[in-house]
Amino acid sequence: MDAEREPAPDPSPSPVREMRLVVTADDYEVAVRFYRDILGLPERVAYASPDGRVTILEAGRATLEIADPAQAAFIDRVEVGHRVAGHFRIAFEVADSEATSRILEAGGAEIVAPATPTPWKTMNARLDGPAGLHLTLFSDAPPEAETPRDETETDPEDVYETPIEEDPE
Repeated sequence: MDAEREPAPDPSPSPVREMRLVVTADDYEVAVRFYRDILGLPERVAYASPDGRVTILEAGRATLEIADPAQAAFIDRVEVGHRVAGHFRIAFEVADSEATSRILEAGGAEIVAPATPTPWKTMNARLDGPAGLHLTLFSDAPPEAETPRDETETDPEDVYETPIEEDPE
């Protein structure tokens, strides 16, 4: 299956200036350490009061990806082999999904599926991270190596001397 790469972001203005995914973490310190210190999301600001704590981490450009159940199941089959994600999962684009998944595993995440090539020309890894978040790490897939053709092989374009025409019925 050969899919086209995702188009570039639409430069037209949006009424939404920022999307925030707010996660309630029972083990706040573990979650902050993992996502800030291990994954490397820069801290924008942190607040503490007698009522609680919150840390806001920068995660680059945000999108809201909406999939129907059939597409969600298809994505899970491609990336993991069976349905695993719940109602939502968090996807992070990284430079190297394989290397980053090893770093996150050492930092406490559980690898659900190693980096796998997808029809979307990305390498996607799946992990379960702190705060109950199911994660996808995706990065560009390495370019496919072209197999050199043996000089004695027939060029597929030379098989037919004349174009094949439709049956005129």
